[in-house]
Amino acid sequence: MYIKTGDKVRVISGKDKGKEGTVTQVLLKQDRVVVEGVNKIKKHQKPSNANPNGGIVDVEAAIHVSNVQLLDPKDNKPTRVGSKIVDGKKVRVAKRSGEQID
Repeated sequence: MYIKTGDKVRVISGKDKGKEGTVTQVLLKQDRVVVEGVNKIKKHQKPSNANPNGGIVDVEAAIHVSNVQLLDPKDNKPTRVGSKIVDGKKVRVAKRSGEQID
């Protein structure tokens, strides 16, 4: 997968199209990512020690990785991701500007 935790991404399809956020979690086996502030759902929470009243809580749900695109570090626009070997290490490279991401 070409997206990692901490990357800045933009949603390119779905109900939250155009929104930007930071990846907080990557679910490799399901090919999904959780993006901060995107794909909010209402979750019914039982009372617990952390939340004694319970109630309805807004949480971010996972979104498929094909619906997000990495933002280019140079001009902050969506870009595809390639890879290149630099000093014997494989690094991610923005196709738009050719700039190294890692």
